Amino acid sequence: MFELLPLILIGVLFIIHRGATKRIDRLERELGEVREKLFRLGGSAGEPASLAVENSQAGSEQVALPLDAAAPTVSEEPLIDGAPRQSEPASVAEKSDDLLPVAARQDSKAPAESFENLLGARWAVWAGGLALALGGVFLVRYSIESGLLGPGVRLTLAALFGLALIAVGDLIRRKALPRAEALYANAMVPGILTAAGAVSLFGAIYAAHGIYEFIGPTLAFLLLALTAFGVLGLSLLHGQALAGLGLAGSMITPLLISTTAPSLWTLFIFLTVAQVATALASRMKGWLIVPSIAQSLLGIWALIALIDSADITPIALSLIAMIATWMLIWPGTRTDHGEDQGAPLSLEALGRRMASGPLGLDITLSLAVLLPALVMLDRGPTDQFPLFAFAALIASLAAAGSARSGAFWPTALASVGALLGAVAKTGLLAQAQVALLGFGWDEDAIFSLGGPVMFIFLGLAAVFVLLALAQIRRRFEADPLFSTIWAAIAAVLPVLLATITFVFYGVYARDWTHGLFAIGLGAVLLAACEYLHRQGALPGFRRGLDLLLIGSFAAFALALHALTDGIVTTILLALLGFAYLMATRWRSWSGLPWIMVAALAGVLFRIAWDPTLVGPDALSRTPILNQLLPGYGIPALLALLSAYELRNWPGQRVSNALQGLASLLGLLAIAILVRHAMNGGVLDSSTPTLGEQSIYTLLVVGLSGILMTLDLKSPSPVFRYGSMVAGGIAISQTISLHLGMLNPYFTGESTGSWPLINLLLIGYLLPGLAYAGLAFYARDKRQLPYVVLLALSGAVLGFAWVTLSVRRFWQGEFIPYWKGFEQAETYSYSVAWLAIGVGLLALGSRFDARSLRIASAVIVMLTVAKVFLIDMANLEGVLRALSFIGLGFVLIGIGLFYQKILSGKVASAKLSEPEEEPTGI
Repeated sequence: MFELLPLILIGVLFIIHRGATKRIDRLERELGEVREKLFRLGGSAGEPASLAVENSQAGSEQVALPLDAAAPTVSEEPLIDGAPRQSEPASVAEKSDDLLPVAARQDSKAPAESFENLLGARWAVWAGGLALALGGVFLVRYSIESGLLGPGVRLTLAALFGLALIAVGDLIRRKALPRAEALYANAMVPGILTAAGAVSLFGAIYAAHGIYEFIGPTLAFLLLALTAFGVLGLSLLHGQALAGLGLAGSMITPLLISTTAPSLWTLFIFLTVAQVATALASRMKGWLIVPSIAQSLLGIWALIALIDSADITPIALSLIAMIATWMLIWPGTRTDHGEDQGAPLSLEALGRRMASGPLGLDITLSLAVLLPALVMLDRGPTDQFPLFAFAALIASLAAAGSARSGAFWPTALASVGALLGAVAKTGLLAQAQVALLGFGWDEDAIFSLGGPVMFIFLGLAAVFVLLALAQIRRRFEADPLFSTIWAAIAAVLPVLLATITFVFYGVYARDWTHGLFAIGLGAVLLAACEYLHRQGALPGFRRGLDLLLIGSFAAFALALHALTDGIVTTILLALLGFAYLMATRWRSWSGLPWIMVAALAGVLFRIAWDPTLVGPDALSRTPILNQLLPGYGIPALLALLSAYELRNWPGQRVSNALQGLASLLGLLAIAILVRHAMNGGVLDSSTPTLGEQSIYTLLVVGLSGILMTLDLKSPSPVFRYGSMVAGGIAISQTISLHLGMLNPYFTGESTGSWPLINLLLIGYLLPGLAYAGLAFYARDKRQLPYVVLLALSGAVLGFAWVTLSVRRFWQGEFIPYWKGFEQAETYSYSVAWLAIGVGLLALGSRFDARSLRIASAVIVMLTVAKVFLIDMANLEGVLRALSFIGLGFVLIGIGLFYQKILSGKVASAKLSEPEEEPTGI
């Protein structure tokens, strides 16, 4: 009988509270009717009317009304807990002309609270509530230590003390301080007393069960739960702080009860009821903090339960119920998730959207669902049900994010969670761990459930597509920003999920499951683009439609990889992009040409992955007419046709990109055919020879000239800067490869058996002439530094050809440095270099080219240094004398040449000057 006493007292308290609430509501309605009648009477009489409002503490106060007021001026002021309240009409004793400005100033800015008020009205209340609680604790402690009362009496008195505090708090709220809530919402005396009473009840019930074992676990659980829900109900009258206490009590109750047969179903049903009750109370009062705490605590309970619980069904259902509560009760009915509806797509608008709505509620819900869902995946690789639960939770969270006006954080975190789940469940992290650390998980266990994992994630991808298209269909006009976010999710996430499952569980030769899924996905996204176009989505939803287009192409590209292989995939990928580009004849969607760019980028990736396109063993050894010709040539030709097709396209960037890709693919096609032919039909990673590299250099120099010509015909930054980049690449190849790594003087490579037509001709003279021709062609088309670099490269290669040819004349077919130098060979270098200097001087004089004369001077100075430093030390006898004599004659001849030129210029300058007229002086 003693055990039922607190329960009976709580029931009586609820009945009394219900009756008092009805009486208060009736009185408020009657007071409102009386106030409305008084307002009307005051307005019709044309004189200020005074309304006396009784106050238990201050007596009465007069409220003056203006002459022409048809209704009172009432300002809405939000409480701290989010519930709106009406401020009292201001009392004014001035004339009617001055009433409105005064009232406006009083409503717009409340007077600052003094330090005395802060101490007396707020801190005193909190300190008093704490003192009451501590007083009850100390009283119980004293009674225990003194042995004055037995445990049963002490617990009864504690329960009665708690109920008395709750009753006194409600009495003070209704009678003593009816208007104090407007001023001290966060320090209400009734709320503090009620909270102290609730703490006393919690302590008494827990002591009766946990310390003295007067009541069993079932009754203790029911009493604690009823107390918690009772406090949550009282919070509707006393504010959000008391609601937090009730929520804390309800969430802590399961920890306070120990039982030998715990039930996970009972636990999460109770927690779900507590969370739903909190959401209902929060919706009625507009609270945001308490429901956020409730969602966080439920998520924490789920994580704790997942540590050693075998049954995850109640956990998953409880989390799904929390999502439903968020959608249907609070804050799902709010409409402020889309504050920037209709705003153009920008990073600033996206940032505002991320911070819009009830941010705490959105983030706590998302994390409270996402973290337990990810933990469920780590339930053992052979258990299928946790993966189903994970997919259900992620899909429910995504549905919550797409519902009504949409919420950013549930949408974003659900998408991230789906991707993380696929990465974790398919073993991608395990593969990375094995690759980096050398050890990892059991791959047999990871891949043992490939079929179910694959179908679950493909189904989850389909759910995201359906949610995205439904949200876009409803909101693309009203909220293009959020619809664009969902378009990005529909374009990226399903393709990523399908790609991950294909990589780990697919059949690389021909996978019909992934192939058909990808074809269906691409068709659905493409149909959605056409539907949106016909619904007039452009131009407001242009970015979103482009994203859906890219997603459809990505899905079709995945289908190609799943159903084809090798060179067929490469060619079909280029054809797929070209088909999108040709659709610009019927639809002017801005994303169509860029898909061709993406397709060609995919072709380049496949070339980098396997340059043979068919595998080294399957590659034909026939020069030119082999698999490389269509594999490289068809994408290059399609790129060229695409650039031509877009010659009148309004945007220049995509046209420039296609022009650059066409040039690059054409160069790659020629270069790969040359390498294949020069290596006996074998493509491997071996270092190219000087002859092969010379052809590459000639190709790059030729590409630079072609791009320069195209720039003259059709000016384009791609052609302009591309030609200069190609020239720069060729110059770097000359310095690093021709003169360095591949130089036969260092490598010992054979130069060939023929005297003039040999490797030196291909490796040095021809590229040098190509540089000279390119410099001559670019002299009036490009900047002077670039032209000078080209000319210097040609001169250096010509000088190297002469020098190495002299060495080959003396050393034979092989000219490595370790064979040393003969004296006649050393003398021959001086003769050859002086001949080059004289020849350049003659050409410079003939064509009046100052650059050639400067090059001549450099070579002659180099010869002088060589004669004085090397020939003097190494030559002997007549060769040393001939070296100096020849140098002397040449230098004197050059001096006479320059004197003749200078004297001729001085004479011509004098003849050109007009004669001075006589001055008569």
